[in-house]
Amino acid sequence: MLKNKLLLVLFASVFAGSSHSQTLKLDAVIDSIKSSHPMVKMYNNEIRSMDEAAKGARSWMPPQVGIGQFMTPYNVRLWSKDGSTPGMGSVMVSGEQMFPNRKKLDADENYMKAMSSVEKEKKNATLNELINDAKQFYYEWIILKKKLVILNENEKILDFMIKNAEIRYKNGLEKISAYYKAKAALGDVKNMQLMFENDIKEKRIRINALMGRNAMMYFDIDTTYALSDYSGLVFDSTLFYTNRSDLKSLDKEINLNLLKQETEKAALKPQFGIRYDNMFGFGGQPLQYTVMGMVRIPMAKWSSKMNKANIESLKWKTYAIQSQKEMMVNEFSGMAYGMRNELELKKKQLKLYEENIIPALRNNYRTMQLGYEQNTEELFMLYDAWERLNMKQLEYVELINQALRLQATIERIIEKK
Repeated sequence: MLKNKLLLVLFASVFAGSSHSQTLKLDAVIDSIKSSHPMVKMYNNEIRSMDEAAKGARSWMPPQVGIGQFMTPYNVRLWSKDGSTPGMGSVMVSGEQMFPNRKKLDADENYMKAMSSVEKEKKNATLNELINDAKQFYYEWIILKKKLVILNENEKILDFMIKNAEIRYKNGLEKISAYYKAKAALGDVKNMQLMFENDIKEKRIRINALMGRNAMMYFDIDTTYALSDYSGLVFDSTLFYTNRSDLKSLDKEINLNLLKQETEKAALKPQFGIRYDNMFGFGGQPLQYTVMGMVRIPMAKWSSKMNKANIESLKWKTYAIQSQKEMMVNEFSGMAYGMRNELELKKKQLKLYEENIIPALRNNYRTMQLGYEQNTEELFMLYDAWERLNMKQLEYVELINQALRLQATIERIIEKK
């Protein structure tokens, strides 16, 4: 019995600890996405693949070795020595090696080492989009929980109205019409609770998927939030060139084009090589050899057309990427200023709701409730006061939702780290 009790206590402690650890803050969700999302792993593997390939950038052309007969007559009788006349023909062993131009090796190495830099920035750009998705789901979850709090309060209020109205109706002190409105409103509240709870399950599934783990794993979130102040931030080209990974990837592509141009130019330089042949003569012929120096001349007019065309193509491709960068910066700047303007409007509206609208309607409802309890107000008046307060409370929470969505979008545009 003692052993069983100890096991129960141990399981209860573990369960309590695990339940406590299941409340995830937004930073923990983002860290998990950075380390575990399959897309991030895919980019990491692609980057590793390119880096490994770059290790072979300074490889030489493989040597060529051959063996066969050299200047051998078809008449095999002539192969043998005839008196003082030596035989004809020989067996030749040959070897050939081309030596790459050092500048070409340097250019190839620089180009291949730079290839993964583009993928690194693309990974960061993709990660920015994934984090933005996580923020949107997380903030929507916060709003759903706030709406559920309001609905739970409404359920208690409507339950009070209904029970009180039933007592009063039995005593002939209440009209039945407002009673049925309160009953219908209670049904709407319960229906909305079911919808919001289901929406929370969906957000949990989506965030789990972004974190690269079991979609049905249970966890809760921290409902604290803060609206950032971007009023003093200048959304200019310097900010975007410094922060945005997709713009950095375009810079890396431009650099890659320049390095590729260098490889094409280096390919026009001559390459030298050496060939050695050794002949074993038939019928008493002496050993003979041949040593030849070789040079490839790729800069000849008829053999350099492709390299020169590639150099010109890469130049215009660079101009196109530069124009794309300028277009993206203009678009981001306009979006960011527009979003910031809208966010500032939402903040002012929230302040009005917090300081004026909701306190006034809450005081109105409390006054009506007090009057209703003292039999100086009727149920429909109390219900009307509650309905207006409930509507404005939900509008206030929806304004928070819109403000958080705007903030997340601004952070995506500026790629806030």
